[in-house]
Amino acid sequence: MVLAHVSDIHLDLGERAFDRAQRVMRYLAGLPGEIAVLVTGDLADHGLPAEYEQVRKVLTGPHEVLICPGNHDVRGAYREVLLEEPASERPINRVHRVGGVSILMCDSTIPGRDDGLLDRETLDWIDSTLGGGPDGPALLCFHHPPQPLHVPWLDEIRQHGERNLAAILERHPRIAALLCGHAHTPAATTFAGRPLLVAPGVVSTIMLPWEHTDIDYDLPPAVAFHILDDDGRLTTHYRVIP
Repeated sequence: MVLAHVSDIHLDLGERAFDRAQRVMRYLAGLPGEIAVLVTGDLADHGLPAEYEQVRKVLTGPHEVLICPGNHDVRGAYREVLLEEPASERPINRVHRVGGVSILMCDSTIPGRDDGLLDRETLDWIDSTLGGGPDGPALLCFHHPPQPLHVPWLDEIRQHGERNLAAILERHPRIAALLCGHAHTPAATTFAGRPLLVAPGVVSTIMLPWEHTDIDYDLPPAVAFHILDDDGRLTTHYRVIP
């Protein structure tokens, strides 16, 4: 199974973010075979209904697209436009079955804040979904990384309450990996003994502390390709989109 992992498109009704996101989605649309596309948050830049209309347009294509919110998203408008549901401030959590794999798209946002947390409702949902769902590998996806990435200002707004997440992983060994965004830089580490894989940002790239600037808006967007084999082993490739 192949998953194309995209994050942080930040559509703001302007041409720049729209063009960059469209470049990525056009590239993915041209790929043959069955590919699911994961978008791990910050779909809109200000959470406006008109921005979500733009998101809907950009994310339309031949491949199945799975989404979860980020700290720039607003739950009410997100639900109304993208999910066609009544507005609500409850966490937006969805599970999908793709190629025999359970993919949990989780809401790690705290409304009005930039840092993240899996609240009790979401933790209970993850626990019950994994405990009561079909067997087979699972992927846990959300916006905020629960592990420091050694970019100090970014680590301040990562996902906190990570001990609760680690307890979930201990109870459910079928979770093959954690996939997230928020960092605007491709990264790979581990959390509680599982791979933690961070998608590059589409709208911009956050540079590392020893590089020349904090944020680069000129580097091209990129995508992560995750391949999950029959043994439950995940391999990841990162591809720059010209």
